[in-house]
This record gives sequence, structure tokens and C-alpha cells, in this order.
Amino acid sequence: MIEKIEMSGKGYKIDEPFKKYVQKRLGKLDRYLPRGAKKDVIMKVTVAEISKSKNDKYEIAVTMETTGGKVIAAKDECSNVFAGVDLVEAKLTGQIRRYKLEVQPHRQKKSLKNLFIRRK
Repeated sequence: MIEKIEMSGKGYKIDEPFKKYVQKRLGKLDRYLPRGAKKDVIMKVTVAEISKSKNDKYEIAVTMETTGGKVIAAKDECSNVFAGVDLVEAKLTGQIRRYKLEVQPHRQKKSLKNLFIRRK
């Protein structure tokens, strides 16, 4: 679970149910991070109200600062704040998986072929 989650709102008051929801949904993204990067992740969540007319829209922006100075960010606009968190979570999941592929080296396919080649 990501422990360091900072939340702020611009034109939107962040209440307790929203905090719990963000911690539940975005806090579990550490399972996709490499083992060494899980400890020092800082997540910043910003909710901004875009339009104040009948059709309220909110912009949810999330940035994750990982070890090594890598920043993973995603943002989305939605009429419901909770649905916006779900959309941002999906975007961050893909970005974290790409980050993990960059950080962790993989075995080469050649090494597997060498296991099954008969040598005389």
C-alpha cells in the first residue's frame, strides 16, 4: 500500500469518503512497481473543478514520484469524481507496467534457445 498520498483540491473540498476511496484504489498500485521502488513512492492527487454550471466537470490529476527521479503522471476529466479516480487508475496501471519493463532487465530469447540445442 502506498503510504504517502497527498491530496489537494482546487474549487473542490476533499471529504473523508473521497480520501478513503483514493487510498483504496490508488494505494494498491504499488503491487505493479518493482520491489526496490515500492518504499519511496510519493503520490500527489489534485482535483480541480472545471465548470461551475449545471454540468459540473472535474479534472483529476495524479503524479507518482518514484526512486531515481522518474515521474509517472495521468489526468482525466469526468463529471463524477469517483469515476475519474477509476479512469486515472487504469491509465497509471499501464504506465507503471511500462516503467517496470524499463527498469527490470529481462532474459534474452537466445539463452532459452541454447538450452534445447543439442551439442555434439
